[in-house]
Amino acid sequence: MSNNIIEVQNIKVNVTNINEKDYICISDIAKAKSDKSRAADVIRN
Repeated sequence: MSNNIIEVQNIKVNVTNINEKDYICISDIAKAKSDKSRAADVIRN
């Protein structure tokens, strides 16, 4: 397992590689949302 950070539209997103497959952290993307919604609410919706 390895971890990397990529930057997408000025947002730092964690990427984890497990068994040769990449997984992005959707919580990092949700936190960057401009309104005051909590990351969990953004992901849920």
